[in-house]
Amino acid sequence: MTDALLQLIPKDWVEVIGEPKIIGILKPIDQFLKKQKNKQIFPETVDIFNAFKLTSFENTKVVILGQDPYHGLGQAHGLAFSVQDDCKIPPSLKNIFKELESDVGVQIPMTGNLTHWAKQGVLLLNTVLTVEATKANSHKGIGWEDFTDEVIKNISAKKKNVVFVLWGASAGKKVKIINTDGHIIIQSVHPSPLSSYRGFFGSRPFSKINTNLKEGVLKINW
Repeated sequence: MTDALLQLIPKDWVEVIGEPKIIGILKPIDQFLKKQKNKQIFPETVDIFNAFKLTSFENTKVVILGQDPYHGLGQAHGLAFSVQDDCKIPPSLKNIFKELESDVGVQIPMTGNLTHWAKQGVLLLNTVLTVEATKANSHKGIGWEDFTDEVIKNISAKKKNVVFVLWGASAGKKVKIINTDGHIIIQSVHPSPLSSYRGFFGSRPFSKINTNLKEGVLKINW
């Protein structure tokens, strides 16, 4: 399955990170997932690396960092904070949309599918890429963090002026692997209903992102 997982990662990202390094990282993940074959895992295997399929390394302008996939049936499809078209919009995403409307005047969408952001160069990256059904953060520590840390480190080292959006304490810890002199950091509390009123609302991340994109780079059409 390690090879099967590797084949799902777009070639440009494999080249950036390095195939031997990725294979080494995927081995323990593969072993863990094989033991979980009788359990329901989200997202579907084919969707695990959707963020990288929709946002190439070259086109990455913005990185929005999430924790792990939604653990409800039919929600997760490989993009942080995003759900498939026919899903109810989760509470954190509702708050993101409220801030989006307040910040840049975009009417709250009817769907929580953020594919249109990803296609414009917004890498919607969860730090953990799989989860067991109904068990949030259940795949923390199986090795995905090593993979996504490599993604962040390579973006930091090989690109310039990328906007990193870090919501919440967990995402905020990733500052230590980002070259803050060469990139822009936008940081606040998490959009979760548990914390959003302590500084997410009014933080205006969407206008800040577009303001900080370097001259000549197309702004994000939120």
